[in-house]
Amino acid sequence: MSNIKENQYFDGNVKSLGYESAEGRSTVGVINPGEYEFGTAQKEIMHVIEGELTALLPESNDWKTSGAGTHFEVPGNSSFKVKATIPTAYLCQYR
Repeated sequence: MSNIKENQYFDGNVKSLGYESAEGRSTVGVINPGEYEFGTAQKEIMHVIEGELTALLPESNDWKTSGAGTHFEVPGNSSFKVKATIPTAYLCQYR
């Protein structure tokens, strides 16, 4: 059995549960409205489950909005910003 790890960021405005599967490490969580910056060592595939996220990805000057049922990718060893205007659920896969 894998352990479920609880994560909390930005004074509790971003919370997730982390787990490991046959495909690798993932987190599933909720982002409250606001703007946040994350750093990542591994490539991330960010799936928006409900709501929408607007992201400013590395090497881009343009914010891009991803709605429910879509995803975006973040290269490893980088940082990125996200904005949420409504509570948004996500699945993040680290690959």
